[in-house]
Amino acid sequence: MATLAAYRDSCPLIKNILLLDSEGKRVAVKYYSDDWPTNAAKLAFEKSVFTKTQKSNARNEADITLLDNNIIVYKCVQDLHFFVTGGDDENELILDAVLQGFSDAVSILLRNKVDKYEALQNLDVILLCLDEIVDGGMILETDANVIVGKVVPNSIDSGAPLSEQTISQAFAIARDHLTRSLLS
Repeated sequence: MATLAAYRDSCPLIKNILLLDSEGKRVAVKYYSDDWPTNAAKLAFEKSVFTKTQKSNARNEADITLLDNNIIVYKCVQDLHFFVTGGDDENELILDAVLQGFSDAVSILLRNKVDKYEALQNLDVILLCLDEIVDGGMILETDANVIVGKVVPNSIDSGAPLSEQTISQAFAIARDHLTRSLLS
């Protein structure tokens, strides 16, 4: 991407953020670099990352590895594997801050039930979370509480217009109304 090269010297850049399950399959991924131009190349990279890191003890604490001139910071929470990739000249602490922000925000959003089922049930907010953390490879936010506040604003209530609600929020409100009407 041309925009990545323009900002290369002024700020750290993220190449991708991956959320994989315990078998190395995609749950949510976002690529910000043209290093993997095809879907097949992306899947091959994900497989090689997962294969290299699956025997690690990175449970609830971040670990780091180098693969194909990329620094990968990763951690595992239950059956989900979180990865943040940067170039080999990126600062590992900054990559770790992005990883921590993402995993902590997902944990908050999933109410500490961080597993594949809950992640798939709340995929919309996880993808919004990725959008709030990084845009075009540039880091926007790493504080999990701020990310969660942007993804799920507290001002949304059952009286808010549908245009201001996520699909899952609208369905939850509709389900509640339906339950109340059936029980009445």
